[in-house]
Amino acid sequence: MAYRCVLGLLTLALSCRAEPFNTFDGPGHPACNNVAKVYNATSVEEMQTIVRDAAESNTPVRASGKGHMWYDTMCSDDPTTVIIRTEDVNKISDLDLPEGASEGSVMIEAGVTFLQLAEYLHTNGASVGYTLVNWNITLAGSIAMGAHRSSLREDSMVAAGALELHIIDGKGNITVVKRDNSNDDWLAASTSLGLLGVIARIKFKVYPDFKVYAQQKILAEDQVLNGDIYGMIQPYATANLWWWPFLKKFHHRYYDKVDINNSTQEGFQSTFSVTKTEADLALGILNAGKYLATSNQLAETTFFALWSAPNFHEKTTDKAILTWPVYGWNYDVLIGGLYPGYGTEWDYGLRGLTLELAFPVTQANAVLKRVRKAFDDSAAAGKPMTSTYRSGINIKFGKAYFDLLGQVTTNTSDGADWSKGAIMFDFPSFQPTIGDKLRYNEPFYHNLAQALITEFPCRPHWTKNTREVFTLAKDKIDASHLARFKKVREKFDPNGIFKSIVGQILGLYD
Repeated sequence: MAYRCVLGLLTLALSCRAEPFNTFDGPGHPACNNVAKVYNATSVEEMQTIVRDAAESNTPVRASGKGHMWYDTMCSDDPTTVIIRTEDVNKISDLDLPEGASEGSVMIEAGVTFLQLAEYLHTNGASVGYTLVNWNITLAGSIAMGAHRSSLREDSMVAAGALELHIIDGKGNITVVKRDNSNDDWLAASTSLGLLGVIARIKFKVYPDFKVYAQQKILAEDQVLNGDIYGMIQPYATANLWWWPFLKKFHHRYYDKVDINNSTQEGFQSTFSVTKTEADLALGILNAGKYLATSNQLAETTFFALWSAPNFHEKTTDKAILTWPVYGWNYDVLIGGLYPGYGTEWDYGLRGLTLELAFPVTQANAVLKRVRKAFDDSAAAGKPMTSTYRSGINIKFGKAYFDLLGQVTTNTSDGADWSKGAIMFDFPSFQPTIGDKLRYNEPFYHNLAQALITEFPCRPHWTKNTREVFTLAKDKIDASHLARFKKVREKFDPNGIFKSIVGQILGLYD
């Protein structure tokens, strides 16, 4: 029998009732199905002690930040697994950015989120540039899972901003891995999946703070599917597409740097902020969409209209910004956070499932046309499909970045040209809260995943796919990269105490 335990400031563990370990999406969406203990660590030294104790008893252990896990793949299925929550290990120190310098560095601990770091750096006239992702995710977790911003021009992998990774290995000791593309230790640590150990500290690159603009245009579907997709994205510091398949339209969102005196506006973005009233209305329409395609069509039409306006508030007044373009400090505009007094979708019961796969950007048109065919075929069979997510289907991009298991790595045995970067097809969908909780035309999603994986060179996002998808996609990962990663894994964690379902599916423990 497993017990979930919470570590206090002075006690190691307190036993309580058996339950799974959940992250951002809450009950019913576990990252791990059953764990023995959850430790709320408060220092790097405490995390080391927990790992040493686990190593002595050969107990599986996994680290977890705020969480960006959509499925039960974070741990192995061993019920003796323990979790180290890193949220309270969040010191920021050693900011080094001399006046007039083009770049510098800062040291952060395991639980530091992008929002924490952004606010700290902004106060001190600094930023992390473009190596960032969602406001509520830790940088350590982002590096472990290979997270990224959407860009073909600038480094978008979060790991691209790391100068050193201080990892608690399988014996509880800290190994410092410095950026070195000739060293497999670095190339494994850069997208480690948490399999080398706990990222305890990161020395991260910083830059002088700067302002950016955000602009958005509406494109007809044909302009994208038969257009120069690379040319739509590469000119900008960061850019992406939002697809509305029922309406056959795209939103093209792009950002770039502006002079610091260009505008006094201080835009603050929120992709996730909703009121309870908005959430309740959406929940009613989307639950009806479990049975009625017309309800899903209404939802997509409504969300498209809402997404056409800026999802930004003026930070100084919290008033909605109504027209494009939007200007503000880089982190506020590129990522933002939650508006004051608002909740997230998952706070109000709007939860989703997702599929995210990366493909060479050189095959972007072919991939999106294949998805279009899947939608058309389903409609022809009497099952018209839509997007059921408030921002549509998210089409992101990543500049090539070489490491062993990253989504945008290069020089792989599949023969595809990944050197120009990758297109990420990120397809979130609403999960009904009624009946059997299956989505409208549930087989569509599984058939689409299988078609894309079997027909194209691709790589899965490491936290936004099911076990089924990882199993299908395993053979798409370069075998020599997996072999090299496994050797590093065995050096850092010889007894495999940091194992996960993903690592097991990839054959890293065979």
